[in-house]
Amino acid sequence: MCMTSGDLIRRHAARAPNLMWFLGAGTSATSGIPTAWDMIWDFKRTLYCTEQKVSVRACPDLHDPALQKRIQQFCEALGKFSALGSEQEYAEYFEAVHPSEADRRRYIESMIQRGRPTYGHLALATLMLRDRIRVVWTTNFDRNIEDAAAKLFQTTSKLGVATLDSPQIATDCFQEGRWPLLAKLHGDFSSRKLKNTAHELIAQDERLRSALCDACRRGGLVVVGYSGRDDSIMAALEESVRTKGSFPEGLYWVIRPNTKPFARVGALIEAAAKNGIDAAVVESNSFDELMADILLLEPELPPEIAKLIDVERPRVSDAPMPGPKGTWPAIRFNALPITSFPANCRKLNCKLGGARQVREAVEKAGRLVVAARRRTGVLAFGRDEDVRATFAEFEPSGFDLHSIEATRLEFDSAELGLVYDALTRAIARERHLLARRRNHAHLLAIDPQLSDDAQFENLRRAVRGPIAGNLPRDAGWWSDGIMIRLERRNNRLWLLFEPTTWIGDLVKNADFDSVKEFQRQRSASRYNDRWNLLLDAWSGIISGGAKTATLSAFGISEGVDALFEVGSRTAFSWRLERR
Repeated sequence: MCMTSGDLIRRHAARAPNLMWFLGAGTSATSGIPTAWDMIWDFKRTLYCTEQKVSVRACPDLHDPALQKRIQQFCEALGKFSALGSEQEYAEYFEAVHPSEADRRRYIESMIQRGRPTYGHLALATLMLRDRIRVVWTTNFDRNIEDAAAKLFQTTSKLGVATLDSPQIATDCFQEGRWPLLAKLHGDFSSRKLKNTAHELIAQDERLRSALCDACRRGGLVVVGYSGRDDSIMAALEESVRTKGSFPEGLYWVIRPNTKPFARVGALIEAAAKNGIDAAVVESNSFDELMADILLLEPELPPEIAKLIDVERPRVSDAPMPGPKGTWPAIRFNALPITSFPANCRKLNCKLGGARQVREAVEKAGRLVVAARRRTGVLAFGRDEDVRATFAEFEPSGFDLHSIEATRLEFDSAELGLVYDALTRAIARERHLLARRRNHAHLLAIDPQLSDDAQFENLRRAVRGPIAGNLPRDAGWWSDGIMIRLERRNNRLWLLFEPTTWIGDLVKNADFDSVKEFQRQRSASRYNDRWNLLLDAWSGIISGGAKTATLSAFGISEGVDALFEVGSRTAFSWRLERR
């Protein structure tokens, strides 16, 4: 009962506008509004500081595991709150810190004033404008959706908004077919009614809850950024799943990769599937990316709309290099920009099988050639005479140039594999490293015979010791290395590298468990400061100490070489101050 985001996108393209959307707090996180997780820890900190007479200035980083442990121990000692990670935490702690509804409303208002519509909200409003999305349900108090719709619609009158103060609007819209509709199940931040505490959430407004159940009998539902904490909403969805004929267009619950939904959500999807509903859990990196990918299948998007959402809220924008001091920490990535890569390679037709047969032919010939197989022919780098000799026994013909399109480096294509192999060879050749391909992974490592070379001095300092040596129990040898990967994101090609410990050929009957433990121990102490030094060291090795390095796979002047220009500064991300 799992599907990819691509499966969901194709279903949406076929079934819109009969798929409704349900947005939780996760869809507003990138707009600057704290998530439920953030608020829970803020509530816990408030309790801790007020009861223990501790300044909040002494507890600034709520992501600090040590601080979390101290605060959690205090909260558990009180003996009146649910366990860590419980679905009841948000409501219990909110009510404990702010018993008054007016105080809760003021708190929510202060939180949502930080936010502005994201790319995802603008994309959602675009789909509303094009009648591809008609109904959106949300538990959020903010007005990101309303603000995005007003910008694209150029009016505030076209979007019907039903809140706890005006539930009849939802009923009227469904009866009269007036779209689009936004139904705010927990109220609006300026509403006199807000749903935050356990009692309030249980007493969810009956008319909006009834409207949700009725709507689920008419179409499908996509849930994004919502944990499933609220008993009243989950009860409504569970009731709908039990009702014959509900969710005729499917029920899809979107979660982040490598996470698990709450048990109640998993049970809901399982029950829906057993009742014949097309139901699944879908993994997607973010709400913004999902909405952007959905827009890719929208034909003839008006230029003024496309320009507006890209200019108003680009998903990624260039950021100035942060200074040594600042309020926002930079997040460093293990990615170097590839500013130039080969535009052409050789292409020839051969009576040859697939990619495996091409690799075997290259290995057998022993020539300096990098090659890959595409349906239209064999693609290769190297001297022309070496390429011809490598494939001579396979009756080569049509010896031409082949253009390497950047867009074909965005997926697992023959061109990507070819460029991958060529770049690995170029770095190994220029920096005197060992290279190995293991399944789909490309590895580069220090040659133990050159481990004392001056070019590796910064790496020796980063690891605070030797960068090559013998394994325990004479099982073989090891050296420091990196796994590399190519990715094209936001119209740029990046070289991603991850420091690791390269294990050389093991002796016969080597104790594999001790080898794995040796690897684990070498990586266990590499925290942020050490990791930062390792990234610096390997960036310097790859670039040769230059601001931009030119790397050549063969160093030839005839045939087609593979030339790359790689920057020395890794990518970083930081959040600019909002104005």
